[in-house]
Amino acid sequence: MSPSTSPSEPDGTSSLPPVSVFLTVREEERHLTAAIEQVLDQDYPGELEIVVAVGPSHDRTREIADDLAAGDARVRVLDNPTGLTPAGLNIAVAAARHDVLVRVDGHSEIERDYVRVAVEALLETGAANVGGLMVPVGTTPFEEAVARAMSSRLGIGAASFHTGGQAGPAPTVYLGVFRRDALERVGGYDEHFVRAQDWELNHRLRENGDVVWFDPRLAVTYRPRGDVRSLARQFFRSGQWRRQVMRHHPETAGVRYLTPPAAVVGIAGGAVLGLVGATVGPTWLVAGAVVPAAYAVGVLAGSVVVGRGMSPAARLRLPAAIATMHVAWGSGFLRGVGAEAGGTQARVLYPDPANASRQPRSAAGEGIDRHPAED
Repeated sequence: MSPSTSPSEPDGTSSLPPVSVFLTVREEERHLTAAIEQVLDQDYPGELEIVVAVGPSHDRTREIADDLAAGDARVRVLDNPTGLTPAGLNIAVAAARHDVLVRVDGHSEIERDYVRVAVEALLETGAANVGGLMVPVGTTPFEEAVARAMSSRLGIGAASFHTGGQAGPAPTVYLGVFRRDALERVGGYDEHFVRAQDWELNHRLRENGDVVWFDPRLAVTYRPRGDVRSLARQFFRSGQWRRQVMRHHPETAGVRYLTPPAAVVGIAGGAVLGLVGATVGPTWLVAGAVVPAAYAVGVLAGSVVVGRGMSPAARLRLPAAIATMHVAWGSGFLRGVGAEAGGTQARVLYPDPANASRQPRSAAGEGIDRHPAED
């Protein structure tokens, strides 16, 4: 079947299955209308509904969601009392009517054929989950630098949903289009993981013998952080929760995830040696400078290569963006999420939306981020 065509029955109706598009949002008044309208404008020939779980917000997110639902019967709005991402996703999935589940975000930007291409790929491959690329697009020089760093191996590693590649099985993908039965078999999103829940879910799917399929045609625009502080906070939290994933799934440890914390240890150790050298002697000072200097040279040299074709202003900010991502992620990994998040997992299979006010057994509220980026 060609990606540009849809299967149809002899009477001309589509044979593509009905789909439920689901998302959870909070503090999304700037982007929610555009995100929902892009879904409603999909060229998908089958039945389509949108289920939105709204967390507590200080802006007009709930009002906007209710207005969208009032204007189109395909949109339904539910409460996500905790505001936590995995809880909201489980609530939305529980209320969804259909067996093909398409995840988007409140700030997603997708092409008109996104749902159709994804569902066709789901049917063609037999995968449990199909997803594609997170495409960061910046508007300021710093955002452009972050976007380039997030799309490069130097900045964020070799994950296909960041850097691209050929279609095929993958450890994880961005957002995702799921078969409900596969999601049910593994218990849905684990509400223990207030971040990294996508990666952890895809790991359980693969452990269960299912296929997670990467398709580079499925590109979703992502808006990166606009300043160093917010970027550092984002990656620090991602590093914290990646360590938590490894704590529950030790087999997922690898060089890609251990390199940033090792670099942080080396840089910090070098700084200590440098301080000692300032009082003891030049030998210690030189020894302390080796790792930090080697790291700085590596980032600067790598930025020259990665930054080709960028505007001068963005290229100038690229080393700072890359270093911030590395150091913040590594520091978060070393810090972890704290003992309060280390207990029993709260894997809840699609809680009843009418009874979803209980707090998940997790570090409630810690690391909440309405624009998480999968690592």
